[in-house]
Amino acid sequence: MTTRRKLLGAVGAAAVAAMCAAPAFAQEVTLKLHQFLPAQANVPKLILDVWADNVEESSGGRIKVDRFPSMQLGGKPPELMDQAIDGVADVVWTVVGYTPGRYPSTEVFELPFMMTNARAVSHAYWEMFEKHMKDTEFKDVHILGTWVHGPGMIHTSDPVEAPEDLEGMKIRGGGRSVNALLTELGATPVGMPVPAVPEGLSKGVIDGTTIPWEVTAALKVPELVENHTEFTGKALYTLTFVLAMNKDKYESLPDDLKKAIDDNSGLEFSVFAGGTQADSDGPSREMALDLGNNVITLDAEQTALWRERAQPIYDKWIADMNEKGIDGAALIEEASGLIEKYTPQYQ
Repeated sequence: MTTRRKLLGAVGAAAVAAMCAAPAFAQEVTLKLHQFLPAQANVPKLILDVWADNVEESSGGRIKVDRFPSMQLGGKPPELMDQAIDGVADVVWTVVGYTPGRYPSTEVFELPFMMTNARAVSHAYWEMFEKHMKDTEFKDVHILGTWVHGPGMIHTSDPVEAPEDLEGMKIRGGGRSVNALLTELGATPVGMPVPAVPEGLSKGVIDGTTIPWEVTAALKVPELVENHTEFTGKALYTLTFVLAMNKDKYESLPDDLKKAIDDNSGLEFSVFAGGTQADSDGPSREMALDLGNNVITLDAEQTALWRERAQPIYDKWIADMNEKGIDGAALIEEASGLIEKYTPQYQ
């Protein structure tokens, strides 16, 4: 009997140990997602929350994504990439151009009049990220998505139709290429993160801003300026975004939780994200029209004049890339080819 009791005791102890060990297999992971827009803005609400909810569901609830909007974890928007690298945040969404020149290959998509539609360009961006950027410029982070917003345009206090109308204006530019174009056209580019635009406009620090329609509603831009200039065909510009994860955090996950993240990231997610942002352009444009604002749509001939003025931006960018050991002309050719290839698919 003594031996039997010992055996049963050992079995019972093993069972208790197995029960105690179970949580190690059903690993609970909390990811801190940090970004710069208010929680109710389109990107957090329609893209980041969708990604986070899907990851939580795919993981069977073993991954929890805590969302921190409006830089609630501290720092400023240009610091987000370093926060992902250093582990201050586990996942960040940011504008790549907030750190100008740091990720130079992404700028090929931001050049003036490269962009057709957000889905096609986001598709091309992901392909070129995997080919050229994953193991080079972005080697210090695990990239989950790469995308662009809808057509970038100009919103100003005074109407802008011809390139020379920008002369003397102070305009908030979203990235290096659009800032270079503003300078070329005689405007003064002013660098500021998107959340600072309303105060900049209301205090007269800037006379206008370059942003897509989508974000104008959240920033109340149509209430602060009355003129909006959009282009026919390819857009004036677009900006590149990334959803980036701390590399060590990703690598520390068991394979099934990596899969929960992988299944909701990558090409399909990137196209979804870019398209979702662009789909929000229409409602915001309608809001400006409802306010009685002046929406100026430049025709193909007028747009061509702007495109001609943008050529020096291409020349300088190619020279800059060549100095960095990057074949800028080849990147433009490759990006243009991919955009042309995918644009019909997403029209």
